[in-house]
Amino acid sequence: MKWEGIFGVLFFCVFCCVEGGKKIKIDVKRTKVYGPGLQPDKIAYPVQYFFIEVFDIKGNRINKSVGNAFKVQVEGETNRGTLCRVWTQVLDRYDGSYIARYRTYQTCKGTSIHVLYNNQQVADSPYKIEGPIYAEDCYCPVGDIKTWQDMAGCPATYPQIHQDLLPFHDVELGEVLQHATKRFNQAGARSFCNYVIKENKVYRKCYGQHVGFNMFMDNMLHSLVRKMRLPDIEFITNLGDWPLVNPKEEPLIPIFSWCGSEDTADIVMPTYDITEATLEMMGRVTLDLLSVQSNNDIPWSKKKSQGFWRGRDSRRERLDLIDLAREHKHLFNASLTNFFFFKDEEEKYGPKEKHYKYQVNIDGTVAAYRFPYLLGGSSIVLKQDSPYYEYFYHDLEPYIHYVPFKRDLSDLVEKIEWARSNDEKVQEIARNGRLYVQENLMPKDIYCYHAALFTEWSKRLKSQVEVREGMEHIPTPENEKRFGDCQCHRLRNRDEL
Repeated sequence: MKWEGIFGVLFFCVFCCVEGGKKIKIDVKRTKVYGPGLQPDKIAYPVQYFFIEVFDIKGNRINKSVGNAFKVQVEGETNRGTLCRVWTQVLDRYDGSYIARYRTYQTCKGTSIHVLYNNQQVADSPYKIEGPIYAEDCYCPVGDIKTWQDMAGCPATYPQIHQDLLPFHDVELGEVLQHATKRFNQAGARSFCNYVIKENKVYRKCYGQHVGFNMFMDNMLHSLVRKMRLPDIEFITNLGDWPLVNPKEEPLIPIFSWCGSEDTADIVMPTYDITEATLEMMGRVTLDLLSVQSNNDIPWSKKKSQGFWRGRDSRRERLDLIDLAREHKHLFNASLTNFFFFKDEEEKYGPKEKHYKYQVNIDGTVAAYRFPYLLGGSSIVLKQDSPYYEYFYHDLEPYIHYVPFKRDLSDLVEKIEWARSNDEKVQEIARNGRLYVQENLMPKDIYCYHAALFTEWSKRLKSQVEVREGMEHIPTPENEKRFGDCQCHRLRNRDEL
């Protein structure tokens, strides 16, 4: 018995080296594995994901990378009896934690998720999945929107949604649409779409010359209706970057926009950028809020104490930053990557360059949509004061999640010098920003926000929602037949469907 006990302990412990060559013993059974990707049969996401937190044999959380020995295998069978096609990936966050993610391309049954460290099963691995797992393009709603929110563990609502919808009660969308077309239907200047969700089908009619961005709204709506039955709703979406609604102009028009500002009254929702990154993760996008967390392999102590910035010339302050960087070369590494708005000044502010401790965030045409990606990295973000905001900005606090600087950049040198003199405080702010992203801007959170927004909006509509004349039905793209039929069990069990 004595030797059996010794061998049992050795079986569950693995030696590894962390930075500096220090040997530690990883306890593969104490190591934690958790997250939505362990219940893929409950909630479908474009990419399923879960987290691994490494612990040693004393129960201590390891806070540095333990190498790339973690592997994830997702095994299941298709309806045809063949092995499921699954793409898996493990991302090292270099803080003793890992993100495991996988994308399925067909309906998988009898699925097991194996989490391995040096070929040893970790925590409660293998995880047996009871129900079928559906690919992103499978139409298989779990129930109404409230059922989905409860299953996903979403907040009922958000302060930003409450604030944005506060002015609107008993909305008559017919009247709203008349005012919107009169005020905003300006070919070449403004573009927007009128959407209707009726019986979980998507309809729209767009106004304006440049309506290509409707694909982002289409894609998110299709992804939502595949997962849940949305209430019958009607709304107007702004397809441009600039918010549209003047709060002083009557009547106040409810417009959904990707960006808000302090002097407008648009209803903000997650930007097309963060939404597209969520939908196309492990696909045609290369940057998302999971992958960005794996770009932290350079320890804080080895990073340069400089402000870093790259971007195009979409605002005068960006050119001003180049001037500032040239005057204070020891504080900044800043370059423009492209010229569009100020082509006549390319000779002065160039040359263009391809795409350190301090990341500088300056507005583009509106809010810089790169901000959440910068927060998710391992550097501190210095953020320009701005009237523009994304849907989550009001959750953040200066000197807690980021360091602010004035809109005209007049105190940016001072803030960089302050950061250089307060390294521990700055590192703490960087950690807080990264933690906010991990707890509030993950793929699940993007869906939760949309679900809460549409739920609250549906309560404010006065008349019955109907498909308007001239609207186009935008069918949900079908499951790719080469991967087999979707065969949603929920639809087969509902005679009315």
